Amino acid sequence: MIEVQGLRKSFQSRGGAIVAVDGVSFVARDGEITGLLGPNGAGKTTTLRMLYTLMQPDAGRVLVDGLDPAAEAGDVRRRLGVLPDARGLYKRLTARENIAYFGRLHGLDAAVMTARIERLALALGMQDFIDRRTEGFSQGQRTKTAIARALVHDPRNVLLDEPTNGLDVMTTRGLRQFLRELRSEGRCVLLSSHIMQEVAALCDRIVVIAHGRVVAQGTPDELRAQTGESNLEDAFVQVIGSEEGLFA
Repeated sequence: MIEVQGLRKSFQSRGGAIVAVDGVSFVARDGEITGLLGPNGAGKTTTLRMLYTLMQPDAGRVLVDGLDPAAEAGDVRRRLGVLPDARGLYKRLTARENIAYFGRLHGLDAAVMTARIERLALALGMQDFIDRRTEGFSQGQRTKTAIARALVHDPRNVLLDEPTNGLDVMTTRGLRQFLRELRSEGRCVLLSSHIMQEVAALCDRIVVIAHGRVVAQGTPDELRAQTGESNLEDAFVQVIGSEEGLFA
């Protein structure tokens, strides 16, 4: 489980401080898929970066399975599987070698790592390219490799930044099913997206972020009830107050 309490983050620019995240609070529970939904530039990626310890918040805190990253960063990182916005594969390595490299960084022994790579390759449909160098991979192949790399150490909490960005329809469908399987295993899955249909198809709970703040959160049914809209897309437009960025 991931608990976010009053996160705030600002950046300095020539015109002064820019507040990217402004008091964001929510809970992502085990056995659920929680979606961070908002227009581009809403603060979703910055929020995720603070959750997986790449950035330090200016205020607020995060708890991962009750652990505070500020005090127990190593333990927290072992509990997290992260798909960042930049996939960052090593192009001269095969997909298998990319995944194995991260497995070794997490201290996995060879037998365990081999078994997990085979299981992930099967679940993600990677068998036809698992032993190819990643240079020249399609967007879908890069994403699948990065997800497998993030999960090789068997984390209980999975953070995904725009996981279906740039994927074709069939790859997206397969990835959605894989995420549902992670949920059925009791894992905490937290993903960001600016695509309403993506969140509606996957998420048990939705946290809507606009201008760095949480403007609504709840189940899809709760969001529709809060806004009086029967359509989730219309509910989203109402709570963010603008259609700007919805179809970006």
